Amino acid sequence: MKTLGTHNYYVYILTNRYKTVLYTGVTNNLKRRLFEHRNPEAFSKAFTTKYKCFFLIYHEHFFNAETAIRKEKIIKGWSRKKKNKLISAFNPEWRFLNDEI
Repeated sequence: MKTLGTHNYYVYILTNRYKTVLYTGVTNNLKRRLFEHRNPEAFSKAFTTKYKCFFLIYHEHFFNAETAIRKEKIIKGWSRKKKNKLISAFNPEWRFLNDEI
């Protein structure tokens, strides 16, 4: 298996303004990825565009791509209740963290 290298990778969770929808993703550039979610291609049918998930409420840093991807898949398999607990442990008030990145 080819290794993807050691760099900076982030697993992140976005929500909509009303915090009713969650989106989990992985990226090697969180700031750029947040911009891309907020400024999608014209006529984008992406989940985050459709449900207006632009607000960062959770992020976790990794140095290895495989580890980050594995964590993303684990979180995606969790129930909403378990995701809520993860977010609340990291960000108890569920503040939008976009401006901190």
